[in-house]
Amino acid sequence: MKLVIVGGVAGGASAAARARRVAEHAEIVVLERGPDVSFANCGLPYYVGGEIRPRDKLLVTTPARLRERFRLDVRTRSNVESIDRAAKTVRVRDLDTGREYDESYDALLLAPGATPLRPPLPGVDSPAVLTLRNLDDVDRIAARVDAAARVVVVGAGFIGLELAENLVKRDRKTTVVELQDQVLPPLDREMTTPIVAALRERGVEVLLGESAAAFEPEGGAVSVTLQSGRRLPADLVILGVGVRPESRLAADAGLDVGQRGGIRVDEGLRTSDPAIWAVGDAIEVRDAVTGGAVQVPLAGPANRQGRIAADNILRGADRPPARYRGTQGTAIVGVFDRVAACTGAAEKTLRRLGLPYRKVYVHPAHHAGYYPGAEGMTLKVLFDPATGRILGAQGVGGAGVDKRIDVLAVAIQAGMTVFDLEEMELCYAPQFGSAKDPVNMAGFVAAGLVRGEHPQADMEVALDGPPDDRTILLDVRTTKEFSEGHLPGARNVPVDELRDRLGELPRDGRILAYCQVGQRGYIATRILLQHGFDAANLGGGYRTFLLHRPG
Repeated sequence: MKLVIVGGVAGGASAAARARRVAEHAEIVVLERGPDVSFANCGLPYYVGGEIRPRDKLLVTTPARLRERFRLDVRTRSNVESIDRAAKTVRVRDLDTGREYDESYDALLLAPGATPLRPPLPGVDSPAVLTLRNLDDVDRIAARVDAAARVVVVGAGFIGLELAENLVKRDRKTTVVELQDQVLPPLDREMTTPIVAALRERGVEVLLGESAAAFEPEGGAVSVTLQSGRRLPADLVILGVGVRPESRLAADAGLDVGQRGGIRVDEGLRTSDPAIWAVGDAIEVRDAVTGGAVQVPLAGPANRQGRIAADNILRGADRPPARYRGTQGTAIVGVFDRVAACTGAAEKTLRRLGLPYRKVYVHPAHHAGYYPGAEGMTLKVLFDPATGRILGAQGVGGAGVDKRIDVLAVAIQAGMTVFDLEEMELCYAPQFGSAKDPVNMAGFVAAGLVRGEHPQADMEVALDGPPDDRTILLDVRTTKEFSEGHLPGARNVPVDELRDRLGELPRDGRILAYCQVGQRGYIATRILLQHGFDAANLGGGYRTFLLHRPG
């Protein structure tokens, strides 16, 4: 068996190492266009900020190590120009010498990755306008950032925000420009509000609903002209507006490619050619929640895909093929002292696809409140209103967000329901969690909603005040809390006074009760229901209102 792998980094390098462990005597050739076969691309923003030093720390492994330990034929600076599927060969060009040659294969694995988008705007090819994909890119950025007092980051995705944080650590005046009305587009907008606040608190100018229209060179610097007409002078511009799969090689060879350019593969990661597999950022995969075709450029899925593809290429006839279950988009980012994470489907995705869902918000501390250092978080859980199956989850806060989203990611992969969240037995000591973990709390609220024990209205119905003349917004917090801020049009009856003041409330309309985070609103709802009122808890309370309507 001769296996040729096109591309290294996460998918290709993991496939090569796995292939050698599975098949000691196979011939394995790795063709990598760049000078580095495996590097930590997720660490590149932190090298810009000086958190990671020296540069060699970014190298996961070297060609020499792969040759020595795994006896791999690793050829860097080798670009695959074309595939001859009939002859089972690839055309390779040595980028250092210009020499071209044909390399045969029994099995071919494509792991070309994705390339950063460079929108076709005037001046985009200026040497002061850069992208970040590999070590060459980070070297170019590092060479300019030392002398750059003003930096504009175009795009507020995960890498864009990581860059912004690290530029601030280098004392660079930083502006982030984002076309959408939120940062971190994979998350729902309200869950990103604390991240925007953290950026602005550290002096980052965040321009939402804006986009770059042109880049005009000014000496060694550049002026960014926005669609609004505003001009941003900058010494350095870094584009982080997304990536596109590097699927030209596959498309030119006649392999099936999706509408958005991802190489189509089956559950075993085989392409439309039975001798060719593909993994990583270049492929189209199944969304593990919705079942649709998606492209999710994440290192974790790429690594797992590389292992699965290698197993399927080299497995014996007596072994069933390994199956890639799909991607659920589990991701996390740290921005100064804030953390945002997500897994599964976002609310906007479910709404766009017309899929039924309900949602709950909880605002717990990451460990027992009586133990020093407890930090707050917000968890949002989306689920099927009929079965309670968990569809997605997002978290934002400080410590402990990663732990809860990891738990919820496993729950989604296992097909669990919100009823399972109620019963989960998780680690508890006061410095690590609570006897009722935040995951349990989300389960209690969601399961009560599905059972019909906990009528709940979504915050959107009351953002601008009561939705109609027959609906009352009832704030059941203390008078002091109410005076410090409340929903428009709300009246105040503290929950501890509610039973004695029921006569003040009309019985011919609906009452939407709320408190700070939901618990007192729930208690008030239970009281009102059992006294014959038409009542529901306004999901997530005043803190959720502030996420939707910051300030």
